[in-house]
Amino acid sequence: MTSHGETDLVDWNLAVATATRVARPGPEVSRAEARAVVAELRRHATAAEGHVRGFTRLDPGTDDTPVLVVDRPGWARANVAGFREVLRPLMARMRERRAASGGAAALAAVGGKVTGVEVGLLLAFLSSRVLGQYETFAPPDGRLPGGDAAGRPGRLLLVAPNIVSVERELDVHPHDFRLWVCLHEETHRTQFTAVPWLRDHLESEIQSFVTEADVDPATLVERVRQAAQAMAGRGDGDEDGGRGNGVVDLVGSPRQREILSRVTAVMSLLEGHADYVMDGVGPAVVPSVAEIREKFTRRRQTGAGRADRVLRRLLGMDAKLRQYRDGERFVRTAVERVGMDGFNRVWTSPNTLPTAEEISRPERWVARVHPTAG
Repeated sequence: MTSHGETDLVDWNLAVATATRVARPGPEVSRAEARAVVAELRRHATAAEGHVRGFTRLDPGTDDTPVLVVDRPGWARANVAGFREVLRPLMARMRERRAASGGAAALAAVGGKVTGVEVGLLLAFLSSRVLGQYETFAPPDGRLPGGDAAGRPGRLLLVAPNIVSVERELDVHPHDFRLWVCLHEETHRTQFTAVPWLRDHLESEIQSFVTEADVDPATLVERVRQAAQAMAGRGDGDEDGGRGNGVVDLVGSPRQREILSRVTAVMSLLEGHADYVMDGVGPAVVPSVAEIREKFTRRRQTGAGRADRVLRRLLGMDAKLRQYRDGERFVRTAVERVGMDGFNRVWTSPNTLPTAEEISRPERWVARVHPTAG
């Protein structure tokens, strides 16, 4: 809902209702099996915390951010809450622009409710893909704990039906796979809880990006509709990953591109670090880690169907796959050059974060931050 009787670009409540209604059911499990999976994921999340701290040498202190094992509708509800929080300034700007123009005809034709349905469909599709997520910008939510007024920085979500679905698809050891996933997601939680300034830095960058936005509301809505239609198999876009139709392509100003470059570099660092830690800890605590990594990497690279490929193009999600690869190589190279403690200088301040160029050329980050390194 929107305050003061304003009509928002997206009816978020309808988006949640739609995602909840159309999200595909998870794999068939008995009630007893479901309870066992939830309990095991919670145990693994707790165990992963110690493994990640020991390997990374990062200390989150007295971290009490919640770990939530959710179903697909629960993931959608949590993400709508985060989207509303982050996109609030952009939505306000778009309402102002629409009011100043007397109401854009294309946007009026679509309407907030129709857009809410489209966003809900998109979230329903994504809710079957995500295994886990550290929700950095979680606002207070009576239905899902986390992100309170005292400054607790988010919550860790583990999507139980998706984890079970993928472990069956890959035919890997369930207990090993569940711990392996928890290691990755716990690394993200450790990053933000051990580095207090990181959340505020990312939020500031995102808000700066939004402030610079000058996007026609109808055009943005159309991008979201294309994505929702693509995942439903109704899209008329090509499948070659061509340029020109992605949401990211709406970024216009040089200032926005600079901000996007910095944010992309940070996200590459965070994702690559999580992959590096997951594989570094894995051999000691996940006996079948080599098999899991091989099968999971193959799934990342080749498992996308038509809807996935179109969706990646529309939302710029191919960049996510590059972030894992490039970021992991950056972290591995930096640790090889200056050790784990030397690499951890990356968390000192925004000035020690790698640039986009340094993600691709880790030796330049080493030379800048460790000028006396051999």
